[in-house]
Amino acid sequence: MAVPKQKRSRSRTHHKRAKIYKAFSVPVSVCPNCGAPKLPHRVCLNCGHYGKKQIFEVAE
Repeated sequence: MAVPKQKRSRSRTHHKRAKIYKAFSVPVSVCPNCGAPKLPHRVCLNCGHYGKKQIFEVAE
């Protein structure tokens, strides 16, 4: 059975683990119609547009 030649230090282990569990930033794009921030490839919840098409009416 394979056995490691040397012990991995705590700092090396934590450094490797930090990359695995790294928090990633959420990509945010701008709505071309109203300029509000929105998630990419999704309908804008502020104005109801997806690209240049109106998908639903927003109650004011």
